[in-house]
Amino acid sequence: MRIDAGSHRGVKLATPEGHDTRPTADRARQAVFNIITHTYDAIREAKVLDVFAGSGAMGLEALSRGAERASFIESDRSAAEAIKKNIAACREQARAQLFINDALKPPRVSLNWGPASLIFLDPPYQKDLVVPALDALREAGWIAPEALLVAEMHRKDAFTAPEGFEVLDDREYGKARMVLLRHH
Repeated sequence: MRIDAGSHRGVKLATPEGHDTRPTADRARQAVFNIITHTYDAIREAKVLDVFAGSGAMGLEALSRGAERASFIESDRSAAEAIKKNIAACREQARAQLFINDALKPPRVSLNWGPASLIFLDPPYQKDLVVPALDALREAGWIAPEALLVAEMHRKDAFTAPEGFEVLDDREYGKARMVLLRHH
């Protein structure tokens, strides 16, 4: 897996060992970034949050394409080690922070980093974690008003946006379903 575009284009990313982490397919990642770049202009100077971050590919891709900074929330130790390696490979230590936390019990957002304007959520498939994660992140102050969110789930997962969130787009890529939301 590599960064697709921007200042870190071509940087090879470490992936966590084992089968507990499922990276977003390259085709789906490229499609999502095309949509959020060209339709919503949501990357330039964004404060990004990558939740259930895995390798950190989504947040690092956003940094490569012009995001201001990125925070990563990941509870798996192997995945957190991969994220650390990938942040270093991209030389983004000054603009990235990693929290080794359960996404359903995230830390409070820090005042100096502020809430995120672009959020990626990629929980394990078929566990119905998107809505509880959104509620927990909102409660912890991570979601800025008018934030754009990209939630990846299994294409067969039922999903209803919680109050305060509007579905902007809903697409399938193989087994993956990408739902774009706006927080109001």
